[in-house]
Amino acid sequence: MEEKQTKKVLTEQERLELAAQLDKDLDNFISSLEQRRYTEGWPEDRWEEEMAKHPFFMQNSPEPGQELSPLMEGLQQLKYDPQENTEQELAETYKEDGKFYMQHRKFRMAVLSYTEALRYKVTDAAYKAILYNNRSAANYMLKNYRTSLQDALKAVELNPGYDKARWRAAQCASALDRFDQCVELCDTILQHDPANTAALDMRKSCLARKATQERHTRKEARQEREKQQRWERLLSELQKRKVKFEERRAPEDESKLVPRLAPLADFMVSCDDDGVLIWPAVFCYPEFHTTDFHQELSEDVKMQDMMDFLFKEPLDCDKARQYRPNKVNVYYENRILGLAYLVDKSKTIRQIVAEKTFLVYQGTLTFYIVVKGSKQEEEFVTQKRIPIKIEY
Repeated sequence: MEEKQTKKVLTEQERLELAAQLDKDLDNFISSLEQRRYTEGWPEDRWEEEMAKHPFFMQNSPEPGQELSPLMEGLQQLKYDPQENTEQELAETYKEDGKFYMQHRKFRMAVLSYTEALRYKVTDAAYKAILYNNRSAANYMLKNYRTSLQDALKAVELNPGYDKARWRAAQCASALDRFDQCVELCDTILQHDPANTAALDMRKSCLARKATQERHTRKEARQEREKQQRWERLLSELQKRKVKFEERRAPEDESKLVPRLAPLADFMVSCDDDGVLIWPAVFCYPEFHTTDFHQELSEDVKMQDMMDFLFKEPLDCDKARQYRPNKVNVYYENRILGLAYLVDKSKTIRQIVAEKTFLVYQGTLTFYIVVKGSKQEEEFVTQKRIPIKIEY
């Protein structure tokens, strides 16, 4: 016969002792655990910053080059992993990225996103047309009009009924002043939508701008022809007079005839309708180290008449009032020979320039004025001049 076991009944004192022992054992167990600081949580002073980095709580996408959290890296890899997504899904992912960047006006990033989307083999032509048109829109905002036009036309090629892309192409063509192409695109849009006011206005604007540009082009061509005719006439007159230049050569282009003195720089020698040469000239006063500039001196003027004009009023620097039309001599220098030559004041400028020893220097006629018989004239005439050598 099985012996019946009875449960021992603890006294009140025994229960208190047992409870105390259990508390002591629990304390010992906790004390025996490894004591270490928890470091994987969010710091109390930066919890909002850390929370904003969490992919479930962040409000803005990470910037390019920004370090990603391990969780975000994992999500990114999952999002763009070609082993986890079809080519259509990857294209759609980059398309959505492009849309996000467009909304935030980050157009360069949008271009990159749509370019990535177009790398994948998507068979739907209409879908690819959307990608090209979207990239066209991003480039348009960056004012890359040529690239934008190419993408818009590619979108129309893939989807001939895609008037949104055709309109983008028309905008680019207008911005590039490709008026005929813009009008053609607008005409196609108007065939589908005759009441499209934007296309009507752009078409009208392009035709008006084209007419203005053509008038401007014709005007420029006419001015260029006239300029060339003036230049050829000037060269012909210079050769007819056998004008000699310090370089010992006839000028090949205008740059060799442009005066280098600032007050005369805009007054190159010219030929009027009657074949008369108009020269820039400088009159120097060695005594006072000063000059007079004459921007348009006709070759028909006599030197004596020029003196009458120059000394109609006394020179400010001539305190002794010695410089008078009939009391001065005029000289020119030949720098190659190193000599000064007295000018016959009864001669015209044309006759003086035609003298064998007269050389045009830097496109300008240069004369020196001194008082007759003065010490300054003697010094000017007798001063030692070193002949210059012209290299060809």
